[in-house]
Amino acid sequence: MEKVIEYERSPFYYETDRMNVIHHSNYIRWFEEARIYFMEQVGYSYARMESEGIMMPVLSAECEYKNSVKFGDTVIIKAVISEFNGFKMAIQYLVTDKETGELRAKGSTTHCFTDMSMKPVRIKKTFPELYEIYSSYAGEKLF
Repeated sequence: MEKVIEYERSPFYYETDRMNVIHHSNYIRWFEEARIYFMEQVGYSYARMESEGIMMPVLSAECEYKNSVKFGDTVIIKAVISEFNGFKMAIQYLVTDKETGELRAKGSTTHCFTDMSMKPVRIKKTFPELYEIYSSYAGEKLF
């Protein structure tokens, strides 16, 4: 089973700044897109989680910029669950140029699991299927 999920994305013009470079704030949005895609690919989507009364708020997000993405580029965003204990989850991301493979950015987000009233939830006990799926993908590191 492949633990790294790849999400392909071409930037939109509105995401650029005056230098035709993707504005730095968009990388965090791209991480979210890759995370949502990851969850869909492993079989337990965010929409399903919410329909079952689970939320996954962001506790932290960070991005280290290596080389600019420009309008017209296509990037591959690799995502992995680097840590998971049923209460918290960390995801790492690598943004690379599709054509050259050049590293453009790397980062991570950390999340916890809550019910709809923001009370912490231990996934192993309350949602064992989700726990098993995410556990099976956890432990990979991109950096």
